[in-house]
Amino acid sequence: MALADRWLLPEGVKEILPPEASQIEAMRRRLLDLFDSWGYDLVLPPLMEHLDALLTGVGGELDLNTFKLTDQLSGHTLGIRADITPQVARIDAHRMRNEGASRLCYCGSVLHARSTQPLASRNPLQIGAELFGHAGLDSDVEVIALMIATLHKAGADQELSLDLGHVGIFRGLMVDAGMTSAQQNEYQGMLQRKALPEIERFLKTLDVDERVLELLAELPRLHGGIEVLAKAKVLFSDASEDVLDAIAYLEELAQRVAKRFPELDLYFDLSELRGYNYHTGVVFAAYTPAYGQALAKGGRYDDIGRDFGRARPATGFSADLKTLVDLASLQVAQVSLVTAPAGEDAALLEKINELRAQGVRVIQALSGDNQAVKSSAELVLENGEWTVKGL
Repeated sequence: MALADRWLLPEGVKEILPPEASQIEAMRRRLLDLFDSWGYDLVLPPLMEHLDALLTGVGGELDLNTFKLTDQLSGHTLGIRADITPQVARIDAHRMRNEGASRLCYCGSVLHARSTQPLASRNPLQIGAELFGHAGLDSDVEVIALMIATLHKAGADQELSLDLGHVGIFRGLMVDAGMTSAQQNEYQGMLQRKALPEIERFLKTLDVDERVLELLAELPRLHGGIEVLAKAKVLFSDASEDVLDAIAYLEELAQRVAKRFPELDLYFDLSELRGYNYHTGVVFAAYTPAYGQALAKGGRYDDIGRDFGRARPATGFSADLKTLVDLASLQVAQVSLVTAPAGEDAALLEKINELRAQGVRVIQALSGDNQAVKSSAELVLENGEWTVKGL
């Protein structure tokens, strides 16, 4: 590496400088205080863990996005976390051991081996909340409500829309179709691209009942407003019970969310399979026209703790704190800055400590440093007393 390149950060890795760093810290405190007011306890998982623990139950997608390294002490393979959610699931399963509902929250850096989009950071600051131990609508509604409250608290809530889906619809259809794993993966990829001509050609190659083929062909078209659920109930009236239960669940969930947040624009995509490898039920994401990707996203992932020996129901959401700050209207109040002269005078040092204890920023000059510091006030000696001038 050339000497001039040694100071460059890796592609997609970003550092935070003043005053943005102060804004991010203020936002972190604001949101963690919000989570605390809802009864969510803060946990601080380590940046790296044994790779097997990090990837338990989450599938290959996270594996490809995880940096691996060798532990010099044990020789074991470690991973630098690309997502904090599996760590929180491990904590709930092995460290908390609660029998009832457990509410946990977190905020920490993660590292991605690959960018999720061309301009995305590979070192986002992930903040989120998880609710373990409850499998009903109440917990999904609570987590979605907390996600919306988070965006409101962050000031990143202009023209919000909520995207809702349920992986149970796809899974039920896969059982009805009797597809192989390879066929399911191929069909799933085309669904995510909404590649209708490809899907049409693909379905012609399947030896499947004509009625099931019709449902598979219509699935990628089922997206839009609340009318999509009414259409789906008619279309899938003879589908398996799992499919109908998923549609009914979405309908009731939407009603309860709309009652709490009547101003929220609800959007439904019944072929949405984000996080399909570990989500087991409803999936959701919040969007705004000001940002091209999801502001926050989450869903139900009841099976993630199974490999930890405790498969408790689970639902949660996460967001990138840096993105929220970029879109937020939050402005950190500027604390007054006072400059003080160099020296060891006891009365001067006492005054400096007094001001700092009051929350005032005080910079004491260094001997021989002739560069002036821009400040709103300064400490001066008048009539034998140190006094602030300029505030």
